[in-house]
Amino acid sequence: MNENVSSESPVVEESYRDRISTVDEQGKRVWIYPKKPKGTFYNARTIFSIFQLGILFALPFIKVDGHPFMQFDILGRKFILFGQAFWPQDFHLFALAIITFFVGIILFTAVYGRVFCGWGCPQTLFMEMLFRKIEYWIEGDAHRQRALARAPWTGEKIFKRSMKYAIFLGLSFLIGNLFLAYIIGVDRLFEIVTQPPAANPGGFTFVLIVTGITFFIYAYFREQLCLIVCPYGRLQSVLLDKESIVVAYDFKRGEPRGKRKKNQPDDHLGDCIDCKLCVQVCPTGIDIRNGTQLECINCTACIDACNSIMTKVNKPKGLIRYASYNAIEESRKSHITGRGVAYTVVLVGLAVLLTFLLTTRTDVETTVLRTPGVLYQRVEAEDALRNLYSVKVVNKTFDEIPVSFKLESHSGRVELIGVDHLDVESQEVAEGALFIYIPENDVQGPSMKIKVGVYNDETGELLQTVKTAFLGPAM
Repeated sequence: MNENVSSESPVVEESYRDRISTVDEQGKRVWIYPKKPKGTFYNARTIFSIFQLGILFALPFIKVDGHPFMQFDILGRKFILFGQAFWPQDFHLFALAIITFFVGIILFTAVYGRVFCGWGCPQTLFMEMLFRKIEYWIEGDAHRQRALARAPWTGEKIFKRSMKYAIFLGLSFLIGNLFLAYIIGVDRLFEIVTQPPAANPGGFTFVLIVTGITFFIYAYFREQLCLIVCPYGRLQSVLLDKESIVVAYDFKRGEPRGKRKKNQPDDHLGDCIDCKLCVQVCPTGIDIRNGTQLECINCTACIDACNSIMTKVNKPKGLIRYASYNAIEESRKSHITGRGVAYTVVLVGLAVLLTFLLTTRTDVETTVLRTPGVLYQRVEAEDALRNLYSVKVVNKTFDEIPVSFKLESHSGRVELIGVDHLDVESQEVAEGALFIYIPENDVQGPSMKIKVGVYNDETGELLQTVKTAFLGPAM
């Protein structure tokens, strides 16, 4: 979508594509002072952001049977999702979930553009719906912020800047603690907060680091995170096509743009009056009339701004709207393409597979391996052969499980060495050794596959069936 003008429209100068909107010709930072948006989309985003923030801050405090609903213990290599614990043995589920997530992002980007950036990204959520609102409240709208930035350091300026940065720092500290709660849980976080820093230097240092990074991002770095750090904007060139629905300017209707003069006919002009309000409200400082750009986060501020102007000049709304390039070029409604349907089929398939694997996931992860270097032994009293195995059981639940074993595929028996059963503590790993006895007449070949059932010794419930090999004499 590098062109946004029809053959009937004047040629648009495109040197803006050679630079980003927040850096000037000398390579210096251009500070963005976006005008406070207002309108239908902004109100909807505000309501949605309240919902998002509520969920984000509430999740660490929600518990299921006394355990966290969500926890991402990276150092302990343990994750809790929807009240279920996941271990490194469940990495395939994690990998599949990540693939499903990214395919979902690709799908939504291919069909709906960067709707995630404008409505779901935490960076946009915190910046535009939290920190920016506080800035408007303290320093005023864009023109007041510019005036304050140029003003000398009077008492008023010192007070406003100090108040703003103090609140920013407090919010950054709160966000730092929120991230730590997702990692270690709210109970452990409460211990760290209520104890002296020396008692928990690691947790205290982590909170300080996250607080500093968060403060730097929202007080200074701001939109640069989207433009420079995040690769998502640059991926648009391969994810979007001319049927992708994005925040777009209707160049067919708007061009040629120009100011209206009183008592003069304007039949030669399009609906765009070149008020530049869409540029003034943009949090990344771009002109949406130039077409789709990597800086655009689809925040819809320009849609609200343009709609308000169209209402004032008695023109139809929607000069800037959600639309595809082809829909604007051909003056029709947008529709989903074959590529979007294909992505949807793939995404649904991955989601179904992930759901199946999650619902069939076992409470324990058991490994039964024949001890290397140890040959089979004959047991004359039972006319049987036996092999020695090492066993490891991972308990993925929050309850202790007593585990016993039973041979499922052949006649014979399993004998744990030294114990009647393995007691596997909650979210822990238990190891042991066992013998498997099989009548010699049932042994087929030097190596045959057998199945071992893993049972809850208290309830008798079959938890898992494990395959392993049994060594016997050559036939």
